[in-house]
Amino acid sequence: MIQVENLTKSFRDLRRGLVHAVDHVSFTAHPGEIFGLLGANGAGKTTTMRILCTVLRPTGGRAVVAGYDVATQPSQVRQNIGFLSANTAIYDRMSAWELVQYFGRLYGLTEERLRERLETVFTSLQMNDFRDTLGAKMSTGMRQKVSIARAIVHDPPVLIFDEPTVGLDVLVARAVQHNIEKLRELGKCILFSTHIMREVERLCDRVAIVNRGKVLACGTLTELRERYRQQDLEELFFALVS
Repeated sequence: MIQVENLTKSFRDLRRGLVHAVDHVSFTAHPGEIFGLLGANGAGKTTTMRILCTVLRPTGGRAVVAGYDVATQPSQVRQNIGFLSANTAIYDRMSAWELVQYFGRLYGLTEERLRERLETVFTSLQMNDFRDTLGAKMSTGMRQKVSIARAIVHDPPVLIFDEPTVGLDVLVARAVQHNIEKLRELGKCILFSTHIMREVERLCDRVAIVNRGKVLACGTLTELRERYRQQDLEELFFALVS
């Protein structure tokens, strides 16, 4: 569902010269799987995800999402993905229902199909009790649920979550994790970026450890622990990146 081959993204910096934010990254992610990108801030996770979302163009390599090339078929890619980050905006003057409806229309859903999806999504995410609440009056948990709803309203096969629980309290973060697990059960291919080890252990089927734009290791947690003879994931991570 996601195929990344030798993906690179370079920037010219006045002080540092040529910077390789993504340096020949390769991995695959499959339907019904949560694939984790694990790395510290600045490791290249967000840049990789922005390329897959077609926000950035790659410098080199190739990435295919839901059968479409991110460089040559960006419109088709955008129709088949949902994106969520810690910074996804919520419009203060729109209700939860209006905002998700707005994004459904942007994705080209017919009014009949949109109504059906809205009812399904609001029920599954337990949002009906605040469907008419304006964004300005939403709690943090409400806003994050709306962000998930707008990402999935068009029922995309691929979901890209860039550190969606950063800054959330424990209860809200747990609710977000639970919703991501339910999406996996629906057969979605989920790319999940985080630097929180407990989230990786709870959610991810496979993981790539990223540092300075490179993939240092990739596999299931069991495979990585056996390969590097380290049961503690945090210690394994530090051993690789240090």
